[in-house]
This record gives sequence, C-alpha cells and structure tokens, in this order.
Amino acid sequence: MTGKIIKGIAGFYYVHHGDDMVCQCRARGNFRNQKIKPLVGDNVEFTLLDEQEKEGNIEEILPRKNALVRPAAANVDQALVVFAITHPKPNLNLLDRFLVMMEVQEIPVSICFNKTDLVTEEEMEHYRWVYETAGYHVLFSSARDQKGLEAIRRLLKGKTTILAGPSGVGKSSLTNAIYPQADMETGSISKKIQRGKHTTRHTELFSIDKDTYLMDTPGFSSMYIEDLEEGDLKEYFPEFSKWEDQCRFLGCVHMGETVCGVKDAVSRGEIGESRYENYRLMYQELKDKRRY
Repeated sequence: MTGKIIKGIAGFYYVHHGDDMVCQCRARGNFRNQKIKPLVGDNVEFTLLDEQEKEGNIEEILPRKNALVRPAAANVDQALVVFAITHPKPNLNLLDRFLVMMEVQEIPVSICFNKTDLVTEEEMEHYRWVYETAGYHVLFSSARDQKGLEAIRRLLKGKTTILAGPSGVGKSSLTNAIYPQADMETGSISKKIQRGKHTTRHTELFSIDKDTYLMDTPGFSSMYIEDLEEGDLKEYFPEFSKWEDQCRFLGCVHMGETVCGVKDAVSRGEIGESRYENYRLMYQELKDKRRY
C-alpha cells in the first residue's frame, strides 16, 4: 500500500492512506542502517500488519521532490510564514532569517501578517511595501474576524505548503480557521500519545483538499544561518540584484564599499531599511563565525 507520512512522534509514523485511513507505522531497521530518516511529507510504501488497530511497517520511502533541513519535511511546494502584525510586534530579523533559509533551499515563500484587526491600514501598507519590494507575496489575515482566509485558501490549493512562524502569532488559530478538522485530528492523536494539543511540538501534515496539504510546524523563536559563506549571503536577498550593476566593484558585498548601488537604493528608500540592516547583521554573524 502507498500513503503519505503526516506526523512522526517517538519512532512512530502516522501514514495517511488514500481512503482517509491513518495507520500508525514503524520504519524498518534498514532505514536506520542506511542513515535514512523518514520525514513528514514522504510518500511511502507500507504493509498493514493489523487492520483492526491500524498498525503497520514502512517498507520503502518513494523518491523525494525535495527535503528540507529546518523544518524537517519532504516534498514541499511552498512555505507560508506567519507573523503577528502586532501583539507581539513582528521580529523582522527572525522573519528575514527564515526567508534566507527558504531561499537557500529554493522553496517559494509567501508572508502572512495575522491579527490585522488590531492595526491601521497604514501599518499594513508599510510591511506590504518592504516585502513586496523584496519580491515576496504578502497576505494579511485576522483569524479572529475570519478575514483574509479566502486568499490563503487560494494560495494553498493543489500544493503542499509548510506553515511556519514563531509561537503566539495565531498560527494554530489560522490553521483551525482554514481547516476546522485540524483541531479534532490533533486532539485525537494527542489523546493517543497522552499529550496536550494546544502547542505544536512536531511537524504535522493535514490533507485539507484534493492534492492540497498543509504542514503545521513547531513555533520558532530563534534561527541561525549555517553552512553559508558571508560573501554568498547577498544572493538570498532578491531585491539586491536590481541595483548591483550600479556597484563600482564586481562581487560587491554591499557593506563597506564607497560606491554601492544597493546602499544607494536603501538611502533613496527603494529597499527596506530593516531588510538591509538585517542583511548587515547576518553578514557580520557569518563572518565572525568563520573567524572563530
């Protein structure tokens, strides 16, 4: 039988089969020997050992379209990163780090600012400008007022989407507003493993429509950029490329150079100042890390 891993907890993998059955499976020992770890989102072949208890074994992991390191997931089409627009104010450094990570892994990203019922139109337009200028699709929502949900549903349709963001931004409320069954499904699995259901501890995949999957991931409060040379960081800020032909030096890293098209664009207000400042911080962090 074939299915898709929708959750992995303590060595158990929950496999969603085409007829809406969820089977609790163990992975065969040869995966461990080959140093292969099944991931949420993996399409697998499995054997049903106990039809009554819905238990089985994963026999084979089918070829992956891609595999993300953080969050750990496979066969992802896009990411939707959710930040509250207020309460708490968005940590743009954290957001920009997540965007760099997705750029490195070549995953398209849309940004959703939630809790729009608490801010003015002017505040919303500021964030829209900063991130649309950077080339990202920006959405606004209010899970409480059920606003912006239709645009999110259109974005998700026919794709496997990772939903990510810090804790406390309304990510779970948004998931439940888009797909009310999520709360029930999370509750039933949590009851089985004797854990509370209100905090996402593991990446979990919901089948919300035909060929449409939503991955809810644990909230993050920090994110470190690793395995990247500081000189390559500029490649992952898409808005920089438009202005690089105005830099005096080929290979300009937009830091200390006197004639720099990117720095000039920031000073003219054509690149978001917060984006450039976060680039500088990450550049220095990577440079210091290499030094030590």
